[in-house]
Amino acid sequence: MSISLFRRRSLQKIRLAMALPLLAALLSASPLSQAQPTAREPEQIRIGFQKSAVNLVVLKQRSTLEQRFKNSKIVWLEFPAGPQLLEALSAGSLDFGLTGDGPPVFAQAANKDLLYVGAEPPKPESSALLVQPASNIKTLADLKGKRIALQKGSSAQFLLVRAVRKAGLAWTDIQPVYLAPADARAAFERGSVDAWAIWDPYYGAAELSFKPRVLSTGSGLSNNNSFYLAARGFVENYPGTILNLLDELTKADRYVQQNRKEVAQLIADVSGLNLATVHLFLSRRPNPSPTTVLSPALVADQQRVADSFKELGLIPRTVKVADIVWYPKNAPLAQQ
Repeated sequence: MSISLFRRRSLQKIRLAMALPLLAALLSASPLSQAQPTAREPEQIRIGFQKSAVNLVVLKQRSTLEQRFKNSKIVWLEFPAGPQLLEALSAGSLDFGLTGDGPPVFAQAANKDLLYVGAEPPKPESSALLVQPASNIKTLADLKGKRIALQKGSSAQFLLVRAVRKAGLAWTDIQPVYLAPADARAAFERGSVDAWAIWDPYYGAAELSFKPRVLSTGSGLSNNNSFYLAARGFVENYPGTILNLLDELTKADRYVQQNRKEVAQLIADVSGLNLATVHLFLSRRPNPSPTTVLSPALVADQQRVADSFKELGLIPRTVKVADIVWYPKNAPLAQQ
């Protein structure tokens, strides 16, 4: 090899060596590379659920998430209602959970660092205002001056807010009695309260057990929306995990629709509810009920909940629901 040829080749190698770091930097900054970050799974996923969380219960009982997230420990925690669940989530004891429409509004007003990450279709027939069969309460207007049991900060509170407004009454015209579902049922049965605002499956269980009269369901009053929420830090660190959770929840709904008898027994086994109650509250769920990120219509509907609570002084400040709604942008599904 001539000296001149040797020098030319050596110079080419030097130029290539100098160019490679620049090329690597350009590639790492490209939109393609940014849209496909390396997916990772959290060490654990702590999930809060209620008896009404059908799809979560199905995932729990069938160990679906344990199979999908093989590198994560799945922890399940049950709560009687949404306010208690979101309190645990905001305190750092949970990562993900399902509630009705009321609890997230109260949580946001209290500056809890949570995000809406998903939602199920509305199910207005799954909540109701109940009175005793012989009660003299015949219309919503008859609620004036009456004692009404409800879980504070729950979807039942918005149902009652809407009922009171429809009746032409002020919130101060009624006497809300704030009780957790089990205590509210006991108070209702012994006559300590005149009415009870409640949701399924507690509604279905009462309906079949002691035959209360349904003064009104949520139809025409409240859409009774259900939302999945997560801790902000969890969402920011594991967006792919959130999308996978929503995917599995939709698959669970398909399983519910296709295997209703098996699912009813499964829910009865884990909840302690009888089969008739389970079949009743399952029948009131939309078919299908996929889990999706929040649509503009759902955000607007939830803003109406927030505005109603603020107008009545039930929350201390105005909140903008859209501020805590997660909108994934090109977030990849976690790699399996």
